[in-house]
Amino acid sequence: MYSSGKTEKTKKEKKSKGSYSKWIKPFWILYATGLLILVLLFTFISLGWLGFMPSLAELENPETNQATEVYSCDGELLGKYYFENRSNCKFDEISPYMVNALIATEDARFYKHSGIDLRALFRVGFGVLTHNHKGGGSTITQQLAKNLFPRDPHASKAKLVLTKFKEWVVAVKLEHEFSKNEIMALYLNTVDFGNNSMGIKSAAKTYFNKTPLELNTEEAALLVGMLKAPSKYSPTRHPNAATERRNTVLAQMNKYKYLTDAECDSLQQVPIDMSNFSVQDHTAGSATYFREYLRLYMNEWCKNNPKPDGSHYDIYSDGLRIYTTIDSRMQKHAEEAVYEHVCQYLQPMFFEHWRGKENAPFANLSKEETDRILTSAMRRSERYQRMKDAGASEEEIRKAFNTKVKMKVFSWNGMKDTVMTPMDSIRYIKSFLHCGLMAVDVNSGHVKAYVGGTNYKYFQYDHVKLSRRQVGSTFKPYVYTVAMSTGDYSPCTMVPNIPVTIHLPDGRTWTPRNSGHYKEGQMMPLREALAQSLNQVSAYIMKQYGPNAVIELVRRMGMTSDIPAVPAICLGACELSLYEQVGAINCFPNQGVYVEPTFITKICDKEGNVIFTYVPKTNEAIDQVTAFKTVRLMQGVVDFGTGRRLRGQYELSFPLGGKTGTTDNQSDGWFVGYTPVLTCGIWVGCEDRAAHFRSTALGQGARTALPVFGLFMQKCYNDPNLPYKRIVETQGNGYSFTVPDAFRGDPATGCEDAAAQEKRKQISFD
Repeated sequence: MYSSGKTEKTKKEKKSKGSYSKWIKPFWILYATGLLILVLLFTFISLGWLGFMPSLAELENPETNQATEVYSCDGELLGKYYFENRSNCKFDEISPYMVNALIATEDARFYKHSGIDLRALFRVGFGVLTHNHKGGGSTITQQLAKNLFPRDPHASKAKLVLTKFKEWVVAVKLEHEFSKNEIMALYLNTVDFGNNSMGIKSAAKTYFNKTPLELNTEEAALLVGMLKAPSKYSPTRHPNAATERRNTVLAQMNKYKYLTDAECDSLQQVPIDMSNFSVQDHTAGSATYFREYLRLYMNEWCKNNPKPDGSHYDIYSDGLRIYTTIDSRMQKHAEEAVYEHVCQYLQPMFFEHWRGKENAPFANLSKEETDRILTSAMRRSERYQRMKDAGASEEEIRKAFNTKVKMKVFSWNGMKDTVMTPMDSIRYIKSFLHCGLMAVDVNSGHVKAYVGGTNYKYFQYDHVKLSRRQVGSTFKPYVYTVAMSTGDYSPCTMVPNIPVTIHLPDGRTWTPRNSGHYKEGQMMPLREALAQSLNQVSAYIMKQYGPNAVIELVRRMGMTSDIPAVPAICLGACELSLYEQVGAINCFPNQGVYVEPTFITKICDKEGNVIFTYVPKTNEAIDQVTAFKTVRLMQGVVDFGTGRRLRGQYELSFPLGGKTGTTDNQSDGWFVGYTPVLTCGIWVGCEDRAAHFRSTALGQGARTALPVFGLFMQKCYNDPNLPYKRIVETQGNGYSFTVPDAFRGDPATGCEDAAAQEKRKQISFD
């Protein structure tokens, strides 16, 4: 019995062993097969046989759209051009708080794995089986792979699995080619932070107006928290959710010992500060008109300057860096000067000036002429185009434009709600004054400030480079220069202030008169005639030399616009851009040399290689002595002429010359002026020449444009961060317009005896 039982047990054990051994071989075959399949799968993926796989070159230089950045001469970022608002930065340009927050939240073992974290994958697998999820398994490197080579949003589940495997392969390759710090920087350069901010550099600027290196702990935690869902955790749209998510990131930093308990508790109580939030937009920020002009210039530059491989640069995706001559501090002063005088002072005065007046703001226009202006504006409006596209007739559109509706209209105190007809809103917009300002460095011609208008978002026409307006009396210095270049005249040559009749080729005669009765019929120095802007003296000189001589001169001074060869140009009867005016006037303080106003110093590619250096065009327009004579003339305008408010009201005591200008009916107000180091021009007027002040007392250039110049120069010379105040303080009035050697001792130059002039050596204003 016992023996039989033992035998039975032995048989069962043998049977069991036989059963197990039967499965051992298939198991290892299956295991080996699966392993082989995985090896082959990843080999085929790596070789690109199962679809696109980035090459080594593509990994080293991943193709991402990078914004072109525009920098001021003092290193400030002025703006960008982009499809995606993305700018790259290096690891050492990123705050360590940002790195710590990201690691603590997204990949605690970042510095310990090689692209794929097996421990995290097992954790995810276990979570799936137990329905107890404790975080994802993707590493920062895998997420980078996903960002660099995005998934197909319409892919099937099978293809998504294959894509996931591809990302693993790419992650391993990335880890092989880049250091951990480089991978961290690459990742932060590719993520989307919402509000049109791609990458950490754009995000830091948008949300906090900082560089990535300047971010503090709570700011870094906020940005990292947004990565989970930029819209859901937006601090501007959902501040409560953003705060909660930020605090979660801070808790993670505490968990992994990046913050102490006390630091974590304290920072979680800090409210989110969005006071510096500003969406990066081409209509916002500093130098908006300049950036738009530069964009148009760069589009042409890209067409004419191909890459080494023959393809063309794209300013929206190639990550170029454009280094401009603009000084961000002077640009700020210029924009403030325009806003303070034109927007805050002149504009309310203009509205009050026309309040209750019929046909405002158009002076001396018939109903038909006014209707023509308003109709033209109506047909350029979006409302008109929408109605036209919808099939509305001209009669229906007219009726709609003359029916009152609720609307928002622009004002300098913000958008305001009102009820008016669309046609009245056009008339209202036509009542706004506009302004252009450009300032250049005298010797280099570098443009330091460029203000093309009062508000780029609502008034986008550029009044520096594109607009051409009648220049009025600011053209007179060129006429006087022609006379002095011959040697026949000097600033102290006596001229008659009497009516002059000029016979025109068509048989008519032209006899201009002065705007007032200043010393009518008397002899006076040429310097005094320009200071008082006397039309009769300008005509007297024009009659002797003719318009062609003046045109020939201003062509050498950089003017390219059409200038009619008629005597009336001596009073400014020609249309020029502010850009041309400033470039030409700059010849005088620059000792007769024309330097083309320059906007760009160099252009670099995204790697920092210089691909273009700008060399301005120069030529000697007039001789040094003639230039100095004109400087002396234009000093008189400021010392005792139409520009004397600069000495009195604005207390500009340093060396200064300039000229005011006012066109017919006060349609255009001008001032062009210079110090020994800065030349600046200003134009003020309405969009339509028919809209203007009705009196010379209010609309003359000395009242509209000159104060902008005064405010701008005040701000620049009082700014301790700019060199001008320091130069004046150390050099005093010796900081002046240099007297040419050939000109020393000539008593005619400054209306003083030779001994006095030789003693002074340099002309000053004492």
